[in-house]
Amino acid sequence: MPRGEKSKYTDKQERKADHIAEGYEKRGVSDKEAERRAWATVNKDDGGGKKEGGSGRGKHTGHPAAHKGGKSGGKASASRSAASRSELAKKAAASRKRNAEHHAH
Repeated sequence: MPRGEKSKYTDKQERKADHIAEGYEKRGVSDKEAERRAWATVNKDDGGGKKEGGSGRGKHTGHPAAHKGGKSGGKASASRSAASRSELAKKAAASRKRNAEHHAH
């Protein structure tokens, strides 16, 4: 399949890409760039075209990132005391700082 060819995408994937592209265009991104970003997002979420034929296509990908919001997290944090959450937040901030310093070099 040549680069840029969209025949292996489902109608739903095409609608999704159109919707994403419209959102980018509303924010002032050029038509061509919005289209490019939209298809990149569809590929990221769904792993490419879903119609059968070609290299391993036609498979269900499970749970794309866009559909995971709110399903995990929250319970563990909610069951901890305020002091414990504060301590963990400080620990996480220190880790982020340490990692940022490490990656800066």
